[in-house]
Amino acid sequence: QVQVVESGGGLVQAGGSLRLSCAASGSIFDINAMGWYRQAPGKQRELVAGITSGGSTNYADSVKGRFTISRDNAKNTVYLQMNSLKPEDTAAYYCKADVLTNDGSYYRGYWGQGTQVTVSS
Repeated sequence: QVQVVESGGGLVQAGGSLRLSCAASGSIFDINAMGWYRQAPGKQRELVAGITSGGSTNYADSVKGRFTISRDNAKNTVYLQMNSLKPEDTAAYYCKADVLTNDGSYYRGYWGQGTQVTVSS
């Protein structure tokens, strides 16, 4: 099986920074894309940033210039550096990894349980 675990959330004042980490472990043969999503109360889950195994990235317009996604393929880990945080960034942040398992024949998405980010004004 595959486990995806996020860490690094917390409470921060507006204008501050946080760094989220997400590690995938288990029966992993290969990981394709990894990404960060967020879901605020009463809203749908949305993509924040994604990164391919080759390092290509994409961002939601609302976070461009403030957030940076990166990954360490050797550690099956993805990071999200969040700067200039705003109250509207408050949400539960989830990591997703598209994984090919050792006994699998196709990539499928595995989700972490989420980490809360709260930005106070």
